[in-house]
Amino acid sequence: MLPYFPILLFVVIAVGLAVIMQAIPFLTNPTRKSAEKMSAYESGFEAFDTARRTFDVRFYLVAILFIIFDLEVAFLFPWAMVIQDISWFGFGSMMLFLAVLTIGFIYEWRKGALEWE
Repeated sequence: MLPYFPILLFVVIAVGLAVIMQAIPFLTNPTRKSAEKMSAYESGFEAFDTARRTFDVRFYLVAILFIIFDLEVAFLFPWAMVIQDISWFGFGSMMLFLAVLTIGFIYEWRKGALEWE
């Protein structure tokens, strides 16, 4: 059991720090509700409303647009780091990947996801 003591100590410290970091804001910050705090934030919906409310499909289109650019960056950066070590096949496969993402971007553009009313 002695060889596992450092792991147990690490887990106890990690859980303790997580609990402390979650508890500090609740203990130090008083809760004062105001009209500004209860107003709609990024989504444009009221903060406390029914969960059954439907909302516009443009939020989904914006989410898809985010995923397109997020995937592009997530795969483009490692590819750029090894561009000198890969062959033309690696270059061509990345261009194909970027073409698929561009098609998705053009689709969203045509559907009007970039125009917000």
